[in-house]
Amino acid sequence: MEKLDPRLNAFRGDLADSRLKGQVQAKNFVGGDITTVVEPRVALRSKPDLTAGFSTEALLGDLVRVFECKDGWAWGQMEKDSYVGYLPLNVLSGNKIAHSHRVCVPATYIYPKADLKSQPATRVFLNSLLVIEGITGDWAGLAGGGFVFQSHICPADEFATDPVAIAEQFINVPYLWGGNTQDGLDCSALIQQAYHACGLECPRDSDMIELEIGEAGHNSLHRGDLVFWNDHIGMIIDERRMIHANGHHMAVAIEDFAEVEARISNTYGSSARFKRTK
Repeated sequence: MEKLDPRLNAFRGDLADSRLKGQVQAKNFVGGDITTVVEPRVALRSKPDLTAGFSTEALLGDLVRVFECKDGWAWGQMEKDSYVGYLPLNVLSGNKIAHSHRVCVPATYIYPKADLKSQPATRVFLNSLLVIEGITGDWAGLAGGGFVFQSHICPADEFATDPVAIAEQFINVPYLWGGNTQDGLDCSALIQQAYHACGLECPRDSDMIELEIGEAGHNSLHRGDLVFWNDHIGMIIDERRMIHANGHHMAVAIEDFAEVEARISNTYGSSARFKRTK
């Protein structure tokens, strides 16, 4: 029986996704129900414990297939990238919401009134999904209440065209392992968010991205190329520079590629691997 990646396949000894029948052993199989994240950002944790570590975050509007609800927690799988983990039940709507618009800037606010001075304002992030009921002047009204500056959103099916330009909007954002927003993100989240903003599929972790995206086997640097080291990923800006979220600066930074290659090679003994994306 093929060994499945538990990050991307929902299975435990007692319960598993019914789509995995014949591939894993479990006492029970369930199909799961689709529900929607209703908080701006939520850690997807390794176990149902607020002190447990997390490797990614769900965003407002993300869809989650839930297989179990127990003791205030949901165990489920993200629809956008198949990541599996635990979320508090109270961050989920209980149903699938059809969204009309997407946040297309690194971060913006939902205001209680169509007034930039109104409070309290709720911070939401790039690629979050919204249901807009109408747009009047500079403001878009949300179903259920609240207003967002209309130039900070776009129709859910409209996307940017340059992942590098999206990534550059995150310069100096702090590094956060498992983070997925302008409040903090890690190296693979920077790439995933840039790709998703351009309507491109992208898995969550660097090893998954290296496996699934681009073509290997070239030597020259080209804008948009992805560069990989063991447990690290960056994106090439031009023939000399790259952008990456990294623990050296504890932030998103643009650096000379040769300097990064030398530092990582000397410190970790890992050499760069390239994949061309277009």
